[in-house]
Amino acid sequence: MSLAHWSLLIGLLLLTMLLLDSFLPRLPFTVAMIYLGVGYVLGPDLLDVLAPDPFRYAGLLELATGITLLIALFAVGLQLGVPIRDRRWVSPFKLAFVSMTITVALIAAVGVWGLHLSPGAAILLGGILAPTDPVLASDIQSESGAAPDMGRFTLSAEGGLNDGAAFPFVLLGLGLLGQHELGEYGRRWLALDLAWAGLGGMARLAHSAPS
Repeated sequence: MSLAHWSLLIGLLLLTMLLLDSFLPRLPFTVAMIYLGVGYVLGPDLLDVLAPDPFRYAGLLELATGITLLIALFAVGLQLGVPIRDRRWVSPFKLAFVSMTITVALIAAVGVWGLHLSPGAAILLGGILAPTDPVLASDIQSESGAAPDMGRFTLSAEGGLNDGAAFPFVLLGLGLLGQHELGEYGRRWLALDLAWAGLGGMARLAHSAPS
């Protein structure tokens, strides 16, 4: 497809979603499901308009997913008006760090003993699957302001935190697969990827949060 065809397709899709915006909350599915269905219809199994090749366009896909994740997390962060020293952050931190660590471990265990994956591949799978998706959770995002609904705030804050919390596990899995430097006995991973990146992210969050 040429640039003109791509522009027409994307424009029509966005215009359709805009016109359906008032009806979507009453439908039994999400926006992501609509996009997925359109992609399947246009794909090689039906109309064969699109022929995606993730290996050929790996660089473009990585850039697009990075930008999408950045926008999604930024949008979630704008809704969190609770100061970082507030006790309401305790539950999101427990979900993002303690619960997600347990989830990564359980997925990795299933990967090793159930799917017969290598430890590196199993940990990488856990790091990919454990975080909840802030894009798909957009319907339950926290209201803006300093007094949001506690349930919505907890889920929204956890959705914004867990991608950073999963980062060390992804790098650990890549390191065990020989795709990332872990250092002797994992010292580099412990010092830089876990301690430095985690504490640095926490410090940045505390600095940017409202006082």
